[in-house]
Amino acid sequence: MATTADIKIGLVIKFNNDLYKIVDFLHVKPGKGGAFVRTKLKSITTGRMLENTFNAGVKIDFVRVERMSCNYLYKDGDTFTFMENENFNQYSVNKNMIDNPLLLKEGQEVVLLIKSDDETIVGVEMPFYVELKLTEVEPGVKGNTATNASKKATTETGFEVNVPLFINEGDVIRIDTRTGKYSERVKE
Repeated sequence: MATTADIKIGLVIKFNNDLYKIVDFLHVKPGKGGAFVRTKLKSITTGRMLENTFNAGVKIDFVRVERMSCNYLYKDGDTFTFMENENFNQYSVNKNMIDNPLLLKEGQEVVLLIKSDDETIVGVEMPFYVELKLTEVEPGVKGNTATNASKKATTETGFEVNVPLFINEGDVIRIDTRTGKYSERVKE
């Protein structure tokens, strides 16, 4: 068992008879009283977000997770299918285990997180940035350039993102998968 000092983003813990992935955390040392860790957790089974505060030094049950490199193949309803790069085994993953499923493009490389003791899939780790082509872009409003103006755009996978006014339909952009926000235009 580990303590709150070992908490990192992306770790999987056993909490309230369920498995949770740590999405965000903050160590807080107030002037009075003991230190604590404020966390945002995502349930692996249901996809539900939960905020929880742990007192400093509390023991936490971390789940040992192995990483396996895979390629995304296709979507069938709420199930996404991935193929292992080495031996071509296929794995089906529920939509709840993926942070931004609309950012997945066929053939894209991801990392499956697999629980070591019973080899069940507990999550999908996407690359930090993905490059997607824009299929639909709202027209920019003329004269709306005073401060960081943006417009809505839709990617080839159906993901909606706000982009700067100079971005046009057909452009390829880079999106941060952790925040779901536009990062930059990709030059071809």
